[in-house]
Formats: sequence, structure tokens, C-alpha cells
Amino acid sequence: MDEQLTIGELARRTGVATSALRYWEDLGLLPPPARVSGQRRYPPSAVEMVGLVILLRNVGFTLREIKAFTASRSLTGDGWRELCQRKLAELDQQIAQAQAARTAITHGLACPHEDLFDCPNFTRGVTELLAGSTLEEAHATVHSD
Repeated sequence: MDEQLTIGELARRTGVATSALRYWEDLGLLPPPARVSGQRRYPPSAVEMVGLVILLRNVGFTLREIKAFTASRSLTGDGWRELCQRKLAELDQQIAQAQAARTAITHGLACPHEDLFDCPNFTRGVTELLAGSTLEEAHATVHSD
């Protein structure tokens, strides 16, 4: 018979808390383990499944997305590719937002005014944001002069 891992052993091998493993099991991210005298017994392949969940979380997938990703692996077709393409587009948007935020902070630090509220560029930017502009649009408007 193949080696079976207790939940404690799976936690030690993966660095994931047993409570997280139970939660992931409840969410369907890990297949239900066999039971021996009421204790969970995982196959060695569970280590790889936990590793996959860790990897996908580290690159920005939510637990719900990870569930869809793991489900799509068992289906025929390119469902997992579509999930990855959507996540990549989401990450690109987050990167653009972070770059705009960085630019705004850099400009704020370079502002010669002692109080940002005395800066006409700052107040104009705030007005643009309140009017529905994105940070990128507000920045472009403020610095288009």
C-alpha cells in the first residue's frame, strides 16, 4: 500500500498550517482524504496539490479562482488558459494602478508647497478624482498645461 500522510505530516512537508489544510479541503481545493480510525490520511500526491495552491496564491489567484483552476485541469479544453489570461489582465491593471500611485506620491514629495492643500495641482487633481477621473486621467489633466 502507498504511504499515507497524516494531516500533521502534510503540514510539515508543505509548511501549511493544519487549519488551512482543513479549510482548503472544505473548499474543495484538496480532495477529501481517506480516513483511518477517524484520522485524515492523504496520498503523497497531496503534497503537490498543496504546492500548486501555494504557487497560485503567490501569483495572485484567490482561493475561488484556484478552485476553478484546479477544476479546469480535469476538463478537456483550455479553461485553465482562460483563467490565466484573465489573471494576467488583472495583474496588468494592478501594475498600471500601482505605477500611477507611485507617480502621484513622487510628485507629492517633489511639491514645493509646505502644505499639499496649498498646491493648485494637488487640489485640481482631487477635483478631477471627485469628478470621476481615474488617477491616471487626473494626473494627465493636471500636468497637461
